[in-house]
Amino acid sequence: MQLDITPRESARSSSHSQALLARTYERVRGTTKRLCAPLSTEDYVVQSMPDASPIKWHLAHTTWFFETFVLKGRPGHRPHHPAYEVLFNSYYNAVGEQFPRPRRGLLTRPTVAEIWRYREVVDAQIGELLAGTVDTRTLAVVELGLHHEQQHQELMLTDLKHAFAQNPLAPAYRDDRPQTSQASPPLAFVPHAGGVVEVGHAGRGFAFDNEGPRHETLLAPFALGSRLTTAGDYLAFIEDDGYRRPELWLSEGWAFLEREAVRAPLYWSKAGDGWELFTLRGQRPLDPHEPVTHVSYYEADAFARWAGARLPREHELEVMTRPLPVAGNFLDSDALHPRPAGHSDGAIQQAFGDCWTWTMSPYTPYPGFRAPEGALGEYNGKFMCNQHVLRGGSCVSPASHLRATYRNFFPASARWQFSGIRLAKDA
Repeated sequence: MQLDITPRESARSSSHSQALLARTYERVRGTTKRLCAPLSTEDYVVQSMPDASPIKWHLAHTTWFFETFVLKGRPGHRPHHPAYEVLFNSYYNAVGEQFPRPRRGLLTRPTVAEIWRYREVVDAQIGELLAGTVDTRTLAVVELGLHHEQQHQELMLTDLKHAFAQNPLAPAYRDDRPQTSQASPPLAFVPHAGGVVEVGHAGRGFAFDNEGPRHETLLAPFALGSRLTTAGDYLAFIEDDGYRRPELWLSEGWAFLEREAVRAPLYWSKAGDGWELFTLRGQRPLDPHEPVTHVSYYEADAFARWAGARLPREHELEVMTRPLPVAGNFLDSDALHPRPAGHSDGAIQQAFGDCWTWTMSPYTPYPGFRAPEGALGEYNGKFMCNQHVLRGGSCVSPASHLRATYRNFFPASARWQFSGIRLAKDA
């Protein structure tokens, strides 16, 4: 479903498709519940910075989405709690007022138990709805809501990691699986002839509205790094005084370094003569072979300049990764951290998963883009300013949520997401 809320395949309205959507609903909502299994009640309520949200809020907001956009207005539906419309509205101005994002951590009530009950009630109502006759537009909104929940599954883990990292005890979200490693292959550059190419989503399958319309664009000849930049690669940049050389940095990036006192990727810390980093499985020594992650656009850009390269444009990544299967290290892998690339013959590796790849492309609308009418038109379109596109997904992205046309976006200073680097060069 591209979010004109008009399904393009007639099969969407078939009983088979509806039954599949019902099973997918149970699976996706069940994954969210499993992600919460290691948590204590105290873990649900912490908000470590304004960009993050408490886990309890994520659970409530994703449920609010289904209640607001699927159930509200249907015959016999009554709001679960009148205050929830404000408390758990994220940014939908067409719906109404929102509780301020930086203050979500102050919401000790409703309790965690009450939020789980809220999910149970809404899940039962959605299940009853999907067991009956449902129009295609409603099915499309349910599908959108499931992809929205998958986005929040990733956010839950990145927000938890940031919260746990503030604790001097360095608690682990999970400590039941040791980290494995292997030597990363040498970096090679894979060429592409460029030319006029088609980009953007087309055909069957779900896509967000910002992935279309499909259109032609001109690419100059270029080459793309065969793997993601490793922690060892990035450590060489640090040891060459990369954070102290203003000629490598954009003006905003240099101001960011001075303002935030940034001298290494987020979660890195000096340990004697070496480095450690904080992970969802706790504190451990830095592995030089794994992809560097939790870097801002500014850091990615400075590293690329230091390396004699540049960051890729988003459509360079799209045309190079489109023929490849969506395979890699995702939430489904349960590693919860980027893994080193495997050995190859110089082909593109880590096209999907491990960490989101910063691109030099600003997040702007494609030619012919029109946001859908109504509140759901606010989902993506109104953020097309002062953000950069990231591609590929991360180690905490659900695999079924990703595709080559997927456009994630964050401001240049964002570091708490699993964001990394792939180099590119002009041919």
